[in-house]
Amino acid sequence: MMNRIFVGLVTAGIPLSVAGKLLDWDKGLMFVIYCLTIIALSSFMGRATESLAIISGPRIGGLLNATFGNAVELIISIFSLQAGLVGVVLASITGSILGNLLLVGGLSFFIGGLKHKRQSFNVHDARHNSALLIFAIIVAFVIPEVFSMSMSKAESLHLSAGISIILIVLYIAALVFKLVTHRGTYNIPGEESHHEEETPEWSKAKAITVLALSTLAVAYVSEALVHTFHHIGQTLGWTELFIGVIIVAIVGNAAEHASAIMMAYKNKMGIAVEIAVGSTLQVAMFVAPVLVLVSLFLPHTMPLVFSMPELIAMIAAVFLTISISNDGDSNWFEGATLLAAYFIMAIGFYLL
Repeated sequence: MMNRIFVGLVTAGIPLSVAGKLLDWDKGLMFVIYCLTIIALSSFMGRATESLAIISGPRIGGLLNATFGNAVELIISIFSLQAGLVGVVLASITGSILGNLLLVGGLSFFIGGLKHKRQSFNVHDARHNSALLIFAIIVAFVIPEVFSMSMSKAESLHLSAGISIILIVLYIAALVFKLVTHRGTYNIPGEESHHEEETPEWSKAKAITVLALSTLAVAYVSEALVHTFHHIGQTLGWTELFIGVIIVAIVGNAAEHASAIMMAYKNKMGIAVEIAVGSTLQVAMFVAPVLVLVSLFLPHTMPLVFSMPELIAMIAAVFLTISISNDGDSNWFEGATLLAAYFIMAIGFYLL
């Protein structure tokens, strides 16, 4: 049923997006059309990556979900940087981290826990990811904020660029560690064989083709979406911070949102956690650094300096997620706790 709805949204949404952009239709209406079209396209990306996850295994599948889910946000952010919306981009990074850890993680634990009283995932992966979360968010994001207080804007940008390069190198090293040098070292018995019992919806070639075409379509629609932000902010009274933290983050990460929840419902909590936490790490250690480096070649540069509310919210989300997930076990109440934290922060950013 939902697949038919998404097919209808894509079939209608892409022509309407093209027509609305060319004919300059009302920006409020087009904002809604663009968002629905991106979310529908993201569902195709989610189905394709689920097929690849079944073919490739939970770790690579989770990485693929995170990568193509974050590709949408990366595209939106680059167009936002070109438009000079640096605040929106920084806020969307914050929103992605909060959304993945608290909203996606919370919904996965909650919905999966309603069907299965107790779900488990690889505790070694959870602890490995916890250390990277502490490094990426608390070390790499706090340091630029602290040091930039006594630096010029140029010096702050140089610091951010240096940290960005280190983050990207460490992220690549983490992938090599998990997928090459230590692949299978910390597997739970029976974990790798579970996915082989399923048949992927699409073949590998078809899934890759759908991913590529969906990404191209998302790039076109995202460029148009960015130009509606100013109008929406003025019309609804939304700040750049709220648009970035909530709206852009949810729309930009719709693919892994849907995929993680679907995996949790099917009792594949290992993949769901890998999507939620892996996507967070990819945003913090790859997407954000890439945007900093890309901004060096654009008229508007973006140092890796967040506002104090953004930093505190991200740090709180990291510690709450670590405390809940480090035992390799989940239930619906832990999901409700993560969701409650997300909605408290959403209210705060709306009223800020």
